[in-house]
Amino acid sequence: MIRSIHEIHEDDVRNGRPSFSIEFFPPKTDEGDRKLFADVLPAFDGFPVGYCSVTYGAGGSTRDRTLDIVERIQRDHDLTALMHLTCVNATREDIGRVVDEAGRRGIRNLLALRGDPPGGGPFIKTEGGFEFSSELVAYLHQRGGFCIGTAGFPEGHIAQTAGRLVDWEHLAEKVRAGADFVVTQLFFDNADYFTFRDHLTRKLGVEVPLIPGLLPVVARNQTKKFVELCGARLPASFLARLEELGDDDTAVTEFGIEFCTRQIEELLREGAPGVHFYTLNRSLSTCRILSNLGYGKTA
Repeated sequence: MIRSIHEIHEDDVRNGRPSFSIEFFPPKTDEGDRKLFADVLPAFDGFPVGYCSVTYGAGGSTRDRTLDIVERIQRDHDLTALMHLTCVNATREDIGRVVDEAGRRGIRNLLALRGDPPGGGPFIKTEGGFEFSSELVAYLHQRGGFCIGTAGFPEGHIAQTAGRLVDWEHLAEKVRAGADFVVTQLFFDNADYFTFRDHLTRKLGVEVPLIPGLLPVVARNQTKKFVELCGARLPASFLARLEELGDDDTAVTEFGIEFCTRQIEELLREGAPGVHFYTLNRSLSTCRILSNLGYGKTA
């Protein structure tokens, strides 16, 4: 049954269990598409994954593919899906048409993001569109009919030159505008998440779930590229181990599984409501981590 993510989170809290979710991106090839639906998604059957999210591509470049994939996941796999939605290269009317189409396809959950311009560079507001994701959240909330998520940055957004405290104020504004939950950018030092969470909840009065987003690493250079793009910090000991393992992707993957397992153990022990996995359209690491945590396949 397709539910709102707000309902899923409430049900998990009521039953005393963490919320686990996974993220995919629209494949660029027919083979990638086949693998996602024939191999990756079925690998999660029997694991306690409450929902998945599907990204939107820079500038909304995968809009139609995202709609198709979210609809197919919900129809063929009976798994609630969260559709990313961005402000880039879109007017208010453009976004309205996408939201209407999402509703027609049975999509109930949207992740409201400012988004990244295609090809990088600074964000430029589209004439007649939204400049800030808080405006998109408010627009979706006013329309009604959807559970709305948004993004949070434990280390502060890379484009926020005024610092992370200002960035967190903006996140609190998004929650006040109508966001039902927050999924964080990836991070590798749990202290950053705890500082982020405590500031938002104790000083800014944020009460919605703050879901940690984690990346189980699988390759050294890929990991370094990701953190450069999003502004995340690699702890010195973590980076030293990556460099030691070099281009041995098998060894890096095993290291990633172990590191992420330990990271989640601490997060859950200290009260995090669950974890959102950035899977990179793979299943091995996330399934191994869930098994390590005692949340393996059920009969």
